Amino acid sequence: MNSPTSMGTRPPHLLDFQDWTPERLGAILDNADTMLQVLDRPVKKVPALQGLTVCNAFFENSTRTRTSFELAARRMSADVLTFAAGASSVSKGESLRDTLEVLTSYKVDAYIVRHHAAGAAHLVARYSGKPVINAGDGRRAHPTQALLDAYTIRQEYGSLEGKKIAILGDVRHSRVARSNAELLPKLGAQVVLCGPATLLPPGLAQMPGVTLTTNPKEAVRGAHAVMALRLQRERMSGGFLGSLQEYADTYQVNDTLLGEAESGAIVLHPGPMNRDLEISSDAADGPQSRILKQVENGQAIRMSVLYHLLVGRN
Repeated sequence: MNSPTSMGTRPPHLLDFQDWTPERLGAILDNADTMLQVLDRPVKKVPALQGLTVCNAFFENSTRTRTSFELAARRMSADVLTFAAGASSVSKGESLRDTLEVLTSYKVDAYIVRHHAAGAAHLVARYSGKPVINAGDGRRAHPTQALLDAYTIRQEYGSLEGKKIAILGDVRHSRVARSNAELLPKLGAQVVLCGPATLLPPGLAQMPGVTLTTNPKEAVRGAHAVMALRLQRERMSGGFLGSLQEYADTYQVNDTLLGEAESGAIVLHPGPMNRDLEISSDAADGPQSRILKQVENGQAIRMSVLYHLLVGRN
């Protein structure tokens, strides 16, 4: 494994990618290769985090992400404290800071934070004094999802340099889209965000290496990877769409739209999917789909992130 201490000053947290250099991001991806080898062994465990306690602090439900992080920490021999807000004093009115003070008394060594409010992970980082990994905060960021997306693309092509990545769907409400738009250009890729004008915040066009379009054929044309975002129907009460059918007719990732992409372009989705809405079943299950590979890679990436933030810290 590449030692994080050999690469100069480390960012103490993974809240977003603001302070992360391409070299350090590359080291995370490189070490994920090693973690995948661990996951292929009969005994899927290494002692890298033995004696450390990792807290899964999930103030918002997400079975997939929580399970992936929990397994990643346990594969590295950490003790895991799982905190679910719905079964805690938070549901009785306790503040985030009060909850954090209680968790700190348990001598936690790192926090993995999922919260419905943007900036919550930054607040935990400010007050805890421990490494914090943002597992999703509001619409703002979901950095480990973006890392596993980048890793899946790199597995396919060997590098992201010069690759075009098209991301289609509900960009407005997607922390996945924002994190990928921040990360992928740092690794040399071009990102095109596409969706209805009501779901495509124009401010994202100011990000380096990112362009916006409402034309799905233009977005996908020549793309090496096409990602469909989940249409968050629970957030569609603001009149963002005329109808779901209208959306599917124009923006669904399907075999017809994929015909505009580079030959052999891979299909991605952060999950969970609304089949035959933002993505057709044929595309989701087809030979170019890497959706299940993304799930597998998530564990390796999260193991790599935990290793980089915790090993050698004390």
